[in-house]
Formats: sequence, C-alpha cells, structure tokens
Amino acid sequence: MEKIGRNDPCWCGSGKKYKQCHEAFDEKIHRFALEGHMVPDREMIKNPEQIAGIRESGAVNTAVLDYVAQQIHEGMTTEEINQLVDSKTRQLGGIPAPLGYEGFPKSVCTSVNNQVCHGIPDGTVLKSGDIINVDVSTIYKGYYGDSSRMFCIGDVKKEDADLVRVARECVEKGIEAVRPWTFLGDMADAVNRHARAHGYSIVVDIGGHGVGLEFHEDPFVSYVAPAGTETLMVPGMIFTIEPMVNMGTADIYVDDENGWTIYTEDGKPSAQWEVMVLVTEDGCEVLAH
Repeated sequence: MEKIGRNDPCWCGSGKKYKQCHEAFDEKIHRFALEGHMVPDREMIKNPEQIAGIRESGAVNTAVLDYVAQQIHEGMTTEEINQLVDSKTRQLGGIPAPLGYEGFPKSVCTSVNNQVCHGIPDGTVLKSGDIINVDVSTIYKGYYGDSSRMFCIGDVKKEDADLVRVARECVEKGIEAVRPWTFLGDMADAVNRHARAHGYSIVVDIGGHGVGLEFHEDPFVSYVAPAGTETLMVPGMIFTIEPMVNMGTADIYVDDENGWTIYTEDGKPSAQWEVMVLVTEDGCEVLAH
C-alpha cells in the first residue's frame, strides 16, 4: 500500500488531508491484516462524491423495478418485460447495464421457475403458477445500480410462494448482519442458516459482487461462507446481497445453447432477491432494492 504523508491529500479523492480523512481508518484495517484477515483494497472504498452518484443510480434502478411491479402480469412475455425495462430506464436518463455486457443480448435478466439467474428474455409467456426473477441493472451518469425482485404470477403453489418468501427473508437477514469491522462471512452465515432452517440450499458457485463504478467489482460475495471469514466490511464498501435459494440441491448448470442461463440441476425452482448496500459507520444503507 502506497505510503501517504499525513498532510498529503487523502487517497480516496475527498480533497481532505490524509490525517483528517482515512489515516485512522487505514491503521485499523492494517491491524486486521496483521491478524491474518482478508481486508479490502482501497479500490473497494467509495468516497462521498462516488457514493452520491451510486445512490442516484440505485434510485433509478429501484424506480424501474417499481414500474415492472406495476406492469407485470399473466400472459405477457419475458421479451415484453425487457422492452418495459429498456424504455423506462432510458426515460429516466439511464442506460440498461446488461445490454451488450460481455455479449449479453438484452436489457434485463428474466429467470423463470427453475432458472437460477441470467435468463434471456424471449417469447416465453408468463402463466399462472410461475415465479420469476427480474434482475435490473442501470448505468446512470456513469455510476451503476443493481437489484432484483421475485414476482408470483397468478395462482402460485404454496411451496413455491414459501420459497419466494424465504429467499426475501434471507436478504433481510443479510442486511441485518452488515456492520462495519465485521466480515462478509458473518453476513453469509446469517443468510445460509436461514435458508437451511427452511430446508433450502444456496448456490455456491455464483454470488454477489462489489458494484458502483463498474458493473462487477471486487469483492466476490459468498452466501455460504462461515462466520468470521471472507473480506472485512468497512464504511464506504458497496456490494450486492443476492443469494440464490434453491428448493432442492445447490447444483446448477449453464444452458449450452445460449451460454448464459443458469438452471437448477434437479429441475426444482429457485428464487432470488437482490439489494445493493453501502456499509456505513453503524450498519448499512440499502441503495437499490
């Protein structure tokens, strides 16, 4: 880590002197590192100007999902959801982040029933009994927002509705566990314990991520890691909480044809809610939901 003079401008870009900004913060992180813990790189810490921009993008992202919630219905296609998201995002001054990302062909991910994530909108018609995840990501004034929600279409079986509810509760447990100077593993353990208590499993190979200046940033966010492990959470970090909760096993596979869509190996349903959170001095702030 680059040595900075106490009277030099702080590395975070705030314009303040280092001794008035992040000197004590860095000393605290260094103590954790000496104890053998994983600590965040400086690139993971956002300054107030960046946080303000990411907060705005998160608000746009949330507004787009609010719009989807008003419009989604039995009989519409997932491509129609894609068109709704694309038009509303642009109307609000944003750009759909998924469109063209590493070749992804649409403006949103729509994952139905046993699709875990990265479902590509197409002519699939939503029918009564379906559960669907709509995953919206937005670029607004150069900053990124990211969140997703589950929707129950028509008359959904109780066991599927329960899965959707518990998946949301898992996210709520995760939010409650985000506190500065604790570990991502503490959050993961709270999420995983709640899922397992209801007989569900959480996907291991895909997790959350840092976000804000780029679509996907460090750190990788596991939801099955043990408490006391993984990266130290510190004020200024922004990441997603988005556990993928399976009714059956955690095993998954990728669609060979499109190379994107992830399915449950056993064909049972999966549910996922996603929020974007900022670690604060005393907990966290949800920036997109």
